[in-house]
Amino acid sequence: MSLNKNALEQPANNLLAALPPSDYERLVPHLKLVTLPLRKVLYEAGQPIAQVYFPNKAVVSIITTMEDGSTVEAGLVSNEGMVGVPVILGDDTTTTTAFVQVAGVGMQMDADILVSEFNQGGAIQSLLLCYVQAVYTQIAQGSACNRLHKLEARLARWLLTVSDRLESEEFPLTQEFISQMLGVRRAGVTEAANILSEAGTISYHRGQINILNREALEKTSCECYQIIEDEFVRLLGNKPNKRQK
Repeated sequence: MSLNKNALEQPANNLLAALPPSDYERLVPHLKLVTLPLRKVLYEAGQPIAQVYFPNKAVVSIITTMEDGSTVEAGLVSNEGMVGVPVILGDDTTTTTAFVQVAGVGMQMDADILVSEFNQGGAIQSLLLCYVQAVYTQIAQGSACNRLHKLEARLARWLLTVSDRLESEEFPLTQEFISQMLGVRRAGVTEAANILSEAGTISYHRGQINILNREALEKTSCECYQIIEDEFVRLLGNKPNKRQK
């Protein structure tokens, strides 16, 4: 899929848009606009990462899989970031798997080209290192959240994050998929979703989530949502497309 002139001039991915024009223009010949269909695996645990991705409105989950096949989401990437961070940290393999949880499009680049650009230093290196620190906060805070906070608060945080990235208050997510991402049984997700639904905060029907009252959902969410958002703002200088009320 080729890039049109508008996509070149106004990249939808926030990391690419944050680059100085001269740095971004160096990347343009190596960027390819690709479709990211639902559940497409972008890289697998233990396998070399050949390409990196800068999602537009797609959402990608970074997951850890246990020996018994159970999974939990370690991170979430959309138009605020990049899929394939390990390649700029000195290695091209990792213990996690990245796959698309909400379909969309994104920019693809060969990993070795990005590594070469990163190793030159300058704005690209500084920006990506700030992004890595923001991701570290997301993972660290998420680990504490999964251990200490009630499921309905964790679900509220997760739904707000997905909504921010997609710039939409309605999106497709099944309870089975949410249970895999949160690392809990489906029955627990059903109970938590019912609590939010009965409060008039969300509606859930046939795999479609609709946020009805964002302010109430933010009050239900734990403090982790705001902590992570604030860190992205501090490090990268822009909010991850928080919806206007």
